[in-house]
Amino acid sequence: MKRLYFILFALLTIPFLSISAQSTMDGTYTVVIDAYDWGPGVNKVIVPKPNTEDRLSHNDFEVKVVRSKENVEMRPGEAEGERKVLYAYASNADGDRDENGSFTTLVLLVAPNDALSSPIKYYRSSNGRASNQWIDYELTVTYVPSGTTWNKEGRRIVPDLDIFDLNGSFSHNNIDLTYGSFTPEGDGRVPLIIWLHGGGEGGTDPSIPLIANKATNYASEEIQEIFKGAYVLAPQAPTFWMQSASGEYTRGDTNDIYNEALMALIKDFVKNNPKIDSDRIYIGGCSNGGYMSLKLLLNHPDYFAAGYISALAYHNEYISDEQLNSIKNIPIWFVHSKDDTTTIPEETVIPLYERLIAVGAPNVHLSLYDHVIDLNGMYGGEDYHFPGHWSWIYSHDNDADFNFDGSSVLIDERPVTIMEWLSQQTK
Repeated sequence: MKRLYFILFALLTIPFLSISAQSTMDGTYTVVIDAYDWGPGVNKVIVPKPNTEDRLSHNDFEVKVVRSKENVEMRPGEAEGERKVLYAYASNADGDRDENGSFTTLVLLVAPNDALSSPIKYYRSSNGRASNQWIDYELTVTYVPSGTTWNKEGRRIVPDLDIFDLNGSFSHNNIDLTYGSFTPEGDGRVPLIIWLHGGGEGGTDPSIPLIANKATNYASEEIQEIFKGAYVLAPQAPTFWMQSASGEYTRGDTNDIYNEALMALIKDFVKNNPKIDSDRIYIGGCSNGGYMSLKLLLNHPDYFAAGYISALAYHNEYISDEQLNSIKNIPIWFVHSKDDTTTIPEETVIPLYERLIAVGAPNVHLSLYDHVIDLNGMYGGEDYHFPGHWSWIYSHDNDADFNFDGSSVLIDERPVTIMEWLSQQTK
């Protein structure tokens, strides 16, 4: 009799115990991070499907975030708060739709002015350098009807980064450089696209120069199709590309400390990847990386097939006529914005472009925009202005398609975008 009573008691209390345990347990979630024009954003979180017969609604979930980093001050509104859940759907563990899946994917609001959606922050570290770095990003997801919570990150999916090898390292003359790279499928010889980051992406984590401003897009299906496959190489400076021997910025007036090691890295990468077509090596970058791209073109005018440079930081006054003539036959496409107050176009790209045209450069272009706008139209379109320094957005998104005088850039009398143009250049 006692045994029968115990069994009945256990059967009656199992549902209660299960619900109680679920409401207090520390569960794990999967976070999904995508690359956007302004940087990475946490746009999805995946949790096990709650134990309910009711139809799931995004209104039944609450998502809160705490953003932190040791010894880093967070401004009001960026340290913690509630993430807006846009909708929910049944999925597998990777977030792919599956009506019979065992998981629920919550799609979260992401916006350029929403600090809570970003897993990185631009801050000054103990060495005095300010840069973009990953921070601690802790979510608490609650299924409100039952109180079930998930508050431990068990997995992180970053589709734009997961296709890159982020373990590259190279040393030359006591300078250590890290890099990320993408290898295309197939066996034929293909070009190499080199991207050099801006001043805020230095360090020893190659994921940052790739995702802090969507340089991952050079490995996207759209751009890879244009090139019919291409390697992508994204080297990273330990500090910033424009660092001189004194530790200060050079704008071309003195030598930097990295260009020799960087060129050695590029040659080593090409040597170790025999599928690369050495007649189709393209170099580009933004701001600091724009400076370094031009520096390597000036130092090695016979090596690269073309350059694509945005927000150029190399000052025109430090480029001699002899140097100018050495690069006049290199195809180069510059991208800049008129309202760039960091790399002022009247001091950098405009006089350089005009000098190149004056000496007969046959294949040099400059897309000069009024502003850097929201290209996808989700946040105001032409009425939303990013900082004017961010003209690399037009390169990453393959949007640039006009010359300094407003005319289309043509190949075989056909208007082309910057990546379509780049793909056709060869030594």
